Amino acid sequence: MIAVTFALPAESAQFLRCLTNKTCIERNSVGIIRGEIDHRTIEVLHTGVGEKVCRQRLVRFLDDQEFACSISTGFAGALNDDLQIGDLLLAENFSTIDLSETRALLSGLPIHIANLLTVPALIDSREKRNKLALTSGAVAADMETQFIARTCAARGIPLLSLRVISDTPRDLFPASADVLFDIERQRTPMPKLAKYFLTHPNRIPHLIRFARRIAFARKVLADALVAVVGKR
Repeated sequence: MIAVTFALPAESAQFLRCLTNKTCIERNSVGIIRGEIDHRTIEVLHTGVGEKVCRQRLVRFLDDQEFACSISTGFAGALNDDLQIGDLLLAENFSTIDLSETRALLSGLPIHIANLLTVPALIDSREKRNKLALTSGAVAADMETQFIARTCAARGIPLLSLRVISDTPRDLFPASADVLFDIERQRTPMPKLAKYFLTHPNRIPHLIRFARRIAFARKVLADALVAVVGKR
């Protein structure tokens, strides 16, 4: 059985459509989606965004279960303009399996092997991203993989960290981080979002372009995951 973790349903939607015999179950008070790809059983967990909720859900998800491996996946933000929307990143600093086979499986896709940085908040500034790229040596950032890697290591579960680039310093978010997502409530604050775009109508085209980029990244990631899981 293979564990696949995303932060949010917005990241997993395309991949979940690829599962057969799909069912929703609950284990240790955590919702899980179980299905199959090429007769391999997959369990998908949405960890939530950030350290606190991620740790809580992941521990409950992994308790009393045996997984052949875990795939930490979803979106990541590039820290420099060398990566483009839809590029795939295998995080060599968090993955504990040999990445050469995975890279070969994805040879037809734009893929990079480099370091990933886990940060405590969305980075909506080009300057901050460039600085982090210089100080950390990483090429992209997310908000969960470090904690997933530690939890899997403590349980002896091999980990593959595979992310898709959803935003870059050149193509940032259409609004500030606090408008787009409320970490405490683990959801987009829709009244705040609506108010922002009503008062900043010039940002609406940016929102539309962002939605298109997200849809593209989600499709690339789903195709990559199906290829990887099918051979795992």
